[in-house]
Amino acid sequence: METWVKICRVADIPRLGARVVKSARGDIAVFRTANDEIFALMDRCPHKAGPLSQGIVHGKRVTCPLHNWVLELADGNALAPDVGCAPTVGAKIDEEDVYLDMPAARTTPVAAE
Repeated sequence: METWVKICRVADIPRLGARVVKSARGDIAVFRTANDEIFALMDRCPHKAGPLSQGIVHGKRVTCPLHNWVLELADGNALAPDVGCAPTVGAKIDEEDVYLDMPAARTTPVAAE
């Protein structure tokens, strides 16, 4: 069941940057590309749990700040030769607002930094 929760405005996330949303499932990194697309991944690299929200966004990818693993923002998969996946979170834009799919039974969103 989808439960869309407004977390911020698109302009609140810097281009080629991220913001973190706290949830009961853990921190969620919400990314904004140069073309104003929004993606959300759990904020843990599959390699050594590095904070993806502190990584470098380029195109539709993010590079983990710890060991330079590159992950696709759309599906969380690491680029070869690395293997692993950061779980995705549904994200969408409605007008200028950013929403995440956060089932109420499992999460309590609190926008952070």
